[in-house]
Amino acid sequence: MNVKLNTQDLEDSKPTMDKTREAAQSQCLAVVREVVRAYQAFSDFSSGDIKHRGLSNAEFDVICTLGNQPGMTFKEIGENTLITKTTLTGVVDRLESKGYVERKACPDDRRCVRAMLTDKGDELFRDVFPAHVAQLDKRIDDMPEAERKQVIASLAKLRQLLGS
Repeated sequence: MNVKLNTQDLEDSKPTMDKTREAAQSQCLAVVREVVRAYQAFSDFSSGDIKHRGLSNAEFDVICTLGNQPGMTFKEIGENTLITKTTLTGVVDRLESKGYVERKACPDDRRCVRAMLTDKGDELFRDVFPAHVAQLDKRIDDMPEAERKQVIASLAKLRQLLGS
């Protein structure tokens, strides 16, 4: 079989390869990579503190969100956590089965359901939350205040640019 190489075909594919190489070098990827790595580092750090209590990161997030609150609707919980709406129901189900959360109908709208900590959940929150924040403080306190403010402002700006 005699295959003749058409150099025009090679030239036509070259711009596509150049575009993908250019895209791979984009500075936005460096920003995204560092944001994701920072979140992964935070998640790994937090996990060690809460796993021994039999909680997942998502469960801990919900407990911390509901702590010091009179309860929240699922929409409110979703707006105040890092949990997607599709995952939230399962997380609350697991917390309810562990006795940490209960669901109550809203008095003014029977279609509305509020999740709230039980006494057991509130006790867990009061035990775990201050200790967890203290662990985070130990790490973050090494960063000068001006730098912390700059990080917060930069992340807020990034969130705004990405549309959320």
